[in-house]
Amino acid sequence: MSEIPQRVTATKEAIELIRELSKRHGRLMFHQSGGCCDGSAPMCLQEGELIVGDSDVRLGEIEGVSFYMGKAQYESWKHTQVIIDAIPGNGGMFSLERASGLRFLSRSRLFSEAELELLGIVR
Repeated sequence: MSEIPQRVTATKEAIELIRELSKRHGRLMFHQSGGCCDGSAPMCLQEGELIVGDSDVRLGEIEGVSFYMGKAQYESWKHTQVIIDAIPGNGGMFSLERASGLRFLSRSRLFSEAELELLGIVR
């Protein structure tokens, strides 16, 4: 039996930044709303700083940090694995990495037909 693929994962650089931010700020969460401007980037917040609800989908965890995506954006991205990266730049106005000189960025790759089947996603 094949293993169900992760819906969200991260690069080594992103994991290092998450660990650093966790040491400074405690428990964290990610949210990507798909809105304009900063909303289209993954936002790293202290856990509970943003209340998630029925309009959000929990994709999984990175380093024990929950990652949520707005339901409307998820509908467009559900065929992809979200890969969180950390690159030079300024993070979103409310995102915790803003002062680090790095920013989180979402990349993606399409799931294979076999992976989509394991995830129960019908094209």
